[in-house]
Amino acid sequence: MLVIVAVLCVAILLAAVQIKRVRDRDELELHSITPEELHALLASNRDVALFDVRLPLDLLGNSMIIPGAKRLAPEEVVVNPSLLPKDRDSIVYCTCPSDQTSRAVLHRARAMGILRIRFLKGGLEGWKSRGYPLEPYDKPFHLSSGKSSAAVVH
Repeated sequence: MLVIVAVLCVAILLAAVQIKRVRDRDELELHSITPEELHALLASNRDVALFDVRLPLDLLGNSMIIPGAKRLAPEEVVVNPSLLPKDRDSIVYCTCPSDQTSRAVLHRARAMGILRIRFLKGGLEGWKSRGYPLEPYDKPFHLSSGKSSAAVVH
């Protein structure tokens, strides 16, 4: 009897892991945009809001930004998703493995009713690897841990 219960628990755990993988893959396809699609969208002059939501240390390490993007600290967007427009399409990007920061912003925004939002699959690195344009980001920003501002970089 104990063996049967253990086998059932393992089977349920494996099924849960598989369901999460499928859900993550579906989310990736439904709420993402490829660098090629974003490049075409921007070239068409369609009204789209583009946001760089990289972590401050990532921005410090690579101070290039996609032309037309607005910088928003990810913790600001997670706390106040109303920084993102509800009335037009928004694209967010980061440099995290698996687009982790972009996905966190996406989840928070969608939970707050901002539905016209997607994330750039592959983030800034995916954009850059295809040779698409970048521009220097020279505005001041706060280096923070997500809890409080530690320093301002110029």
